[in-house]
Amino acid sequence: MKKSKSAKECPRCGDGPCSATALRSYDPQFRVTPAYRDTLPDMMGEAGTIQGADVPIQQVGVSNFRLPLRFATKGGAPRELGASITGTVSLGSGVKGINMSRIVRTFYGFADKVFSPDLLPRILDAYRKELGSPDARLQVRFEYPIRQKALRSGLAGWQYYQCAYEGRVDATGRVRRLIHFDFVYSSACPCSDVLSEHARNGRGIYGIPHSQRSKARVLVEVAEGRKLALEDLQKLCLAALSTETQVMVKREDEQAFAELNGAYSKFVEDAARLVYAQLAADKRIADFQVAFAHLESLHSHDAVAVIAKGVSGGFRGDYFDFAALVC
Repeated sequence: MKKSKSAKECPRCGDGPCSATALRSYDPQFRVTPAYRDTLPDMMGEAGTIQGADVPIQQVGVSNFRLPLRFATKGGAPRELGASITGTVSLGSGVKGINMSRIVRTFYGFADKVFSPDLLPRILDAYRKELGSPDARLQVRFEYPIRQKALRSGLAGWQYYQCAYEGRVDATGRVRRLIHFDFVYSSACPCSDVLSEHARNGRGIYGIPHSQRSKARVLVEVAEGRKLALEDLQKLCLAALSTETQVMVKREDEQAFAELNGAYSKFVEDAARLVYAQLAADKRIADFQVAFAHLESLHSHDAVAVIAKGVSGGFRGDYFDFAALVC
């Protein structure tokens, strides 16, 4: 006689409920106990077949988890800003995977701290211990406001800078503290300037030299034992390039800006060497790489350059994502 099946048995295997018979419902009253948690499967902790080549992975983790953080300011109270976080660790061969939620949870353990490059080594050390990895990387991206005074009128406004703090630690325990900083400026073309003057002086023809919005994407490594504020980096870029774009202007400010561009016309090669001179002379900076783009108003293409300090084993001065320099 055929055995009748219980309503709780799977109609196919007769071995208890399965997806064919389990209720599709959510119980808001259900509470997880320690004993129940111990029964939950852990795919990362279980042995299993590794798909594909069993080789190391240099970086694996999570990107763009967001939260508000308090950032240190130069000589003032911390400022709360929205931040986007990327955290990664290395994964050795023979290891199936990592528990990625631990990266987020570990970072949240520092979410109430005041952020500066000095905090990065502590977070990286926690990543390595929590995930058992020899290498770890962390990047905190945010927009940082600095108050900018107009050139002549006395007006003031907030200039926002695309920034990131980045930390890297390798298997030897070497920690690198990096700062990414975008500086937007105007570049008046020296060639156009001279040709316009030639037309005026030689033929009495009025011409306007062309200039364009330009960007320097700065990457610096902070020297061991030194501190470097974002305000300091902005001042170094301003000292080098002079013609930062303005926030608040009246007519006298616009005239002053035209005079600035006339006094500090520059090709993209000039911009690279001017910034190099400022960064290379600063003892707080161990290494640097800067990518430049002058978004040409004459041409349908852009003028670009990359320069690095030239430290042995440091940044090499290669940059391929020039499309990211649109401003």
